[in-house]
Amino acid sequence: MVNAGGSDTTVAREALARLCQTYWYPLYAYVRRRNFSPPDAEDLTQEFFARFLEHRWVGDADREKGRFRTFLLSAMNHFLANEWDKARAQKRGGGVPLLPLEIDTAETRYVREPADNVTPEQHFEQRWAMTLLETVVNRLRAEYEQDGKTAMFAALNPCLVGDRTAQPYEELARKLGITEGAVKSAVHRLRQRYRQLLRDEIAQTVAGPSEVEEELRHLIAVLGGRTSP
Repeated sequence: MVNAGGSDTTVAREALARLCQTYWYPLYAYVRRRNFSPPDAEDLTQEFFARFLEHRWVGDADREKGRFRTFLLSAMNHFLANEWDKARAQKRGGGVPLLPLEIDTAETRYVREPADNVTPEQHFEQRWAMTLLETVVNRLRAEYEQDGKTAMFAALNPCLVGDRTAQPYEELARKLGITEGAVKSAVHRLRQRYRQLLRDEIAQTVAGPSEVEEELRHLIAVLGGRTSP
């Protein structure tokens, strides 16, 4: 959010576009929880982000108090209350290039989610947290693949969560053809890099470094303490 709200127009727009492309689905799911139909939710999400980028609404955020997730949700609520009816009467995007979102997959993802009784706001928070963790894992996987360690990542990935003493190190050692000690060292490095990437990703969505730990605690609370960085 620091980069997205910065003064360098090109860098700021690219940073903002990346955040929107990463975190669009939680907002789509929120709109669906607000009882909009799938077609309306798709159109609305695309139109919202087109306008969001065109007007750089993130520049209105209070960088000392806001988080990108809370500002994004607030901006969507404002859009729903004041802009959506007008937007439907116009051509989608209003001449503004639409952000390339995988919107055609949105409803498929949505209908696969388990039924629950949480509010739309709570659902948004949960989807946001899960999207952030998925983004971090994908970044980590890409690093291992770039280093030619695709098989190692696939084998060690399950070790990112759970009790460290309950990991099948002996089995993994046989599978990878290395010693158990080497497996433990590899898992330690994997978790260490995961934590670094996690904080880096969070830093892109908050006002400054001092807010990273607070946001991390919030996300863990949202997930019910099931995920430990």
